[in-house]
Amino acid sequence: MAITAHDIEALIRESFPNAHVIVQGDDGAHFAAEVIDESFKGMNRVQQQRAVYAALKGKMDGSAGELHALALTTKASE
Repeated sequence: MAITAHDIEALIRESFPNAHVIVQGDDGAHFAAEVIDESFKGMNRVQQQRAVYAALKGKMDGSAGELHALALTTKASE
């Protein structure tokens, strides 16, 4: 079963419940996400993106991952 934008958003919201999250994409493999959260304050962009990838719980891991590509934009809320 292909992963959906809703599935990705739900996984992100588990780790970042107060974040502003937008996930787009409908081909089941390629998505774009924007995650804005206060917890990113003091983190550089790589640290922010690693935190979001960790929230995906292995869905992007290797060739067996359900999620092939995710264009990710992250920033701390102002």
